[in-house]
Amino acid sequence: MMPDLGKYAGPVLGSYAVTIGLIVLVVALSVWRSRRMKRALEAVEARAGRK
Repeated sequence: MMPDLGKYAGPVLGSYAVTIGLIVLVVALSVWRSRRMKRALEAVEARAGRK
């Protein structure tokens, strides 16, 4: 069910697309950084365990 946006349909739908894209980007970057930090932490813990 989509409301009739009239002459503003393009800008409104474009804004939705940009917003959704940015949200996906933020989530993807967060997951990527989390995995990177987890690997770094595991490496530090492995080095500390060897001593």
